[in-house]
Amino acid sequence: MWESISSYFVLNPETGLVVLTWPVVVLLVIAGFLTGVINTLAGSGTVITYSLFMFLGLPANIANGTNRFGVILQTFSSSATFWKNGKLDTKKGLWLAIPIVLGTLIGAHFATHMKPESLEIWLGIFMLIMLVFVFYNPEKWLIEQIEKTSKKVTWSQYVIFFLIGIYGGFIHIGVGIFLLVVLVLNAGYDLVKANGLKVFLVFLYSPFALAVFIYFNQVNYSYGLIAALGNIVGGILASKFAIRKGAGVLRWFLAVIIVLFCVQLFFF
Repeated sequence: MWESISSYFVLNPETGLVVLTWPVVVLLVIAGFLTGVINTLAGSGTVITYSLFMFLGLPANIANGTNRFGVILQTFSSSATFWKNGKLDTKKGLWLAIPIVLGTLIGAHFATHMKPESLEIWLGIFMLIMLVFVFYNPEKWLIEQIEKTSKKVTWSQYVIFFLIGIYGGFIHIGVGIFLLVVLVLNAGYDLVKANGLKVFLVFLYSPFALAVFIYFNQVNYSYGLIAALGNIVGGILASKFAIRKGAGVLRWFLAVIIVLFCVQLFFF
């Protein structure tokens, strides 16, 4: 049985990468779909395509850059869905995009010269801390705080989103959860509108990160664009689900994703 399965994964002796047979293409699309769903509803879904790209032979740094294709297309489709349903604060998003894009350029530059695995332990610790906030005073996740969302962007928020931009440009995995926590607990959005603003911000900064990885020749176009097809579908379906089901369900989904992501970081 294993021999029949392994026959679909043939290495190209010149590149050291798995050849794009139809089963591999289907696997890439499915991985992209799952990534799009999880990224839209919570975050950290990128670990699926990240792991698959490495399994297919990409080094960690090139897998990191290749992931950005799917991220851009998925967040574009998700943002459009949230916007059509009146769940996207584009004005606030454009202001927040300024610091996050600047941070992204710095983080992506560092990522082309460093190994992202060095961040994994600290990332897991931060995620567990966030899990506490998900269940502490959960009403903040369910009800929009108008007195906060109606205010202009503060200097402290510029700093926070600049730092998030550095992290997002560096590795991206888990950045959605960071954004959700800040957009809910600091900026005052309910979880549905925070999801919409989250994917919009990621869409705005990701092309800049991709440009840096392309400049340093750290992307694989064929793997990335094929997986991105699944990202688009997953992003659209997940955003519609988020709008329809509301913040209550999303809070539990977010908690499950944080737990699974921490298990993956610490034990695999």
